[in-house]
Amino acid sequence: MQLYRAECLFPSSPKPDVLQIHIIDFDDENNIINKNVLLHQVGEIWHISASPADKGVLATCYNKTSDGKVVTCAAVWRMPKELESGSHESPDDSSSNTQTLELLCHLDNTAHGNMACVMWEPMGDGKKIISLADNNILLWDLQESSTKAVLSSSSALEGKGQLRFTSGRWSPHHNCTQIATANDTTVRGWDTRSMRQIYSIENAHGQLVRDLDFNPNKQYYLASCGDDCKVKFWDTRNVTEPVKTLEEHSHWVWNVRYNHSHDQLILTGSSDSRVILSNMVSISSEPFGHMVDDDELSDQEEQHQEEKIKEPLQDSVIATYEEHEDSVYAVEWSSADPWLFASLSYDGRLVINRVPRALKYHILL
Repeated sequence: MQLYRAECLFPSSPKPDVLQIHIIDFDDENNIINKNVLLHQVGEIWHISASPADKGVLATCYNKTSDGKVVTCAAVWRMPKELESGSHESPDDSSSNTQTLELLCHLDNTAHGNMACVMWEPMGDGKKIISLADNNILLWDLQESSTKAVLSSSSALEGKGQLRFTSGRWSPHHNCTQIATANDTTVRGWDTRSMRQIYSIENAHGQLVRDLDFNPNKQYYLASCGDDCKVKFWDTRNVTEPVKTLEEHSHWVWNVRYNHSHDQLILTGSSDSRVILSNMVSISSEPFGHMVDDDELSDQEEQHQEEKIKEPLQDSVIATYEEHEDSVYAVEWSSADPWLFASLSYDGRLVINRVPRALKYHILL
């Protein structure tokens, strides 16, 4: 049987004495979780993202003290070569087998403020990064084997008050020339070529917007979530009203993630300690299911297919996962297996789950 390996990168706990990155390796065949620990000695991690082009490279945003003040910086790192090949230790041995990350370069934000997050260009060679620092968008070019970062362009968010970005997402569509950002209750779209704003969703949420994600298959569709306990789906061509709204959580929603292969599957994690898997079929790229060749259907099957198409589309919550006892700060789909996902809570508990088998076969068949 083929072994499917889901490798996830999770930041350290918000506790200041834990400055580590855990590389998680899930053996799906034997249902075993292995891990390796990497020391991140420069500071406490608040955001982490892996390069889509090089699985051994990652970026972190972290706190450090400078001139008596706490500032948030960003850097690009490479993990040890042996970890890239998946040669992880057993759970019993990994706690004592700590290794150190290799620093490739810093993203110098001295003139721009505290880093909120780092976004890698979804396609390409992994040489372009965007970082959000206070109210600035910074586009970096990584050079010389990622050991040097050159600021190629930037833009500033203008307006009244102390404007700060909270999160952002690089769109995989439009030749990777667009990003979306969140600041306070507003979601904005930007063109990375001109660094100019191309759309704005004012009051996208009643309170702070926490996270964003683009539909991987529908180029104008964007999901957002926030402190108003809601998840909203937008068509960026018409931002006056959300296309759909989910109100299943009872506290802040920290994360929203589209499934990479089946965009009707939506994951959300919240401070209510729950992870919710939803089936948003009506706004997916296959609202009527997979296309079937009429020549392959008998008369009875064809009639059944027509009746099925006439049925109203049903968006629903598939499952609610309550294994966590504290706020769920991160949910992620596996990049190796589209039916596998992980969640991480404030107390350091990592939980791996699968999409229910019945739904999996319903989608495939």
